[in-house]
Amino acid sequence: MHHEQPNNPLHGVKLQTIVEQLEQHYGWDGLAERVPVNCFRNDPSVKSSLKFLRKTPWAREKVESLYVATFSDRNPWHK
Repeated sequence: MHHEQPNNPLHGVKLQTIVEQLEQHYGWDGLAERVPVNCFRNDPSVKSSLKFLRKTPWAREKVESLYVATFSDRNPWHK
């Protein structure tokens, strides 16, 4: 893990944005492979995923970590 930036790279990023961008990048199938939870496997939607992730901290952490790993090279705070 990098520790050059003590700031949270997800600061100010909404969970909805995270789910939408990951879904556009990987598709639901790709997301389900990386974070094997039913909300990405069974009739997935952004709304149902948000509902699940908001009450399931471990799954939310996995999704947030995937987001950072996927998009960190494009984000201005990762120079």
